[in-house]
Amino acid sequence: MASDQFKGHLAVAIAYTIFGLNVVLCKDIANSQAVSPFVLFTFRALGASALFWLVSLFLPEEKVQKGDLWRIALASFLGLFLTQVAFLVGITMATPIDSGILGTLGPVFTMFFAYFFVKEPITGQKAAGVGVALAGVIFLIINSVQGEGASSTTPMGVVLLLVNSLTFSLYLGIFRPLISKYSVVTFMKWAFLFSLLMSLPLSAREMFTMDYTAIPVAVRWEIGYLILFATCVAYYLIPYGQKYIRPTLVSMYNYLSPVISAVVSIWLGMDQLTWQKVLAAAAIVGGVILVSLSRAAQN
Repeated sequence: MASDQFKGHLAVAIAYTIFGLNVVLCKDIANSQAVSPFVLFTFRALGASALFWLVSLFLPEEKVQKGDLWRIALASFLGLFLTQVAFLVGITMATPIDSGILGTLGPVFTMFFAYFFVKEPITGQKAAGVGVALAGVIFLIINSVQGEGASSTTPMGVVLLLVNSLTFSLYLGIFRPLISKYSVVTFMKWAFLFSLLMSLPLSAREMFTMDYTAIPVAVRWEIGYLILFATCVAYYLIPYGQKYIRPTLVSMYNYLSPVISAVVSIWLGMDQLTWQKVLAAAAIVGGVILVSLSRAAQN
């Protein structure tokens, strides 16, 4: 139904708007060196687990089939643990420009994974939409260069950011049927619990020995935002949106993140609005519309 598709679009658009701010804040936290990427992920997984399990206490009980628990654990590994850890570590080894370019590969990966795993057809219109939006984002990023060179991006940074795009694309392309089987709260409470357990061996020692009083107040607020919005709210909205729109279309909203980052930079006086950015934004929106109108994008 049109109303359901609208809810799906709105949920995913809000999620990727939050992710756009997430990039800026994660880079600032990384630059502060107050919290390591592994500890930061554990904070996020711990906060999200606690919140989703708490909310589930006020909802009708929903049992997860034993055979699905290992599937949720795999979804958690790909869509939460490996995706976020690769990003949080990779962003410390790459410039924002290169991070943005590599991030645009996500929808392309998702389109092919969805074709192989959930038989979502690749139509000419859908491929054209992905291409137009991809061109718009790359055009935006290239014209946003302010003297930062790609030479400061390490090969490991490139690998980790590619892992980030690949694993989240696999998550979107493979697990839609599993996500649709359960309520969002039920799915996410188990997914974040599994990701928390995966992260503890890498972060527990540091969490018990680090000096929490040395964390700047601004960084504490940024971590709070990441836990509440970039983790709990955004990761609630993504599976909610997946119930109503196809994986490729969900991943198309990945193109919003660089746009949001540019808007925030302009608002903070760190950048200027140019005709190149207006043209790029038009291409991005046009690409999303092309995919949206494709018959293969309908449920």
